[in-house]
Amino acid sequence: MTALPEKRFPSTADRTDRTDRRLAMRGVVEADLPELHRVDQEAFPEEPYHYFELRQSYDIHGDRILVLDDGQKLHGYVLFVTTSDGYVNWVKSLAVTPELRGRGLGRRLMLEVLRRLRAEGVHQVRLTVEPTNATAITLYQSLGFSFEGGVRKGYFGPGEDRFIMALGL
Repeated sequence: MTALPEKRFPSTADRTDRTDRRLAMRGVVEADLPELHRVDQEAFPEEPYHYFELRQSYDIHGDRILVLDDGQKLHGYVLFVTTSDGYVNWVKSLAVTPELRGRGLGRRLMLEVLRRLRAEGVHQVRLTVEPTNATAITLYQSLGFSFEGGVRKGYFGPGEDRFIMALGL
């Protein structure tokens, strides 16, 4: 049996600075929506979610959004949604603000998502990633995700190609 990602990468605490350790991971609350929008705009300046999309995600899937909070502002989030049959979960978005990238925060968010989904009995986690996003691809592969086929041309519309990656739980 292959070791779970948590066992292969038990902690990034030894690689983080004190600022990162003060970041609390918690569920999103309604008052976080402006900050959540800011994080998304900083993380994805060319195509951030519209505020209303984050609002609707909160209203529908609020228990499926985790944030990284330093007590004053947010620095990252993950949005993940399970299909109605409970079998598959899609990670819709993973974001860390540019100034804190490279410190294991995306990994920290993803490991928590995977822990929760295993506890719920979800069988598979899927996500999409831009083919040019080598950093994200490396992260997902290190967690055990693999490609499902090649590049899906126009997956999100013209010029919006994506890889689909999956991980069996």
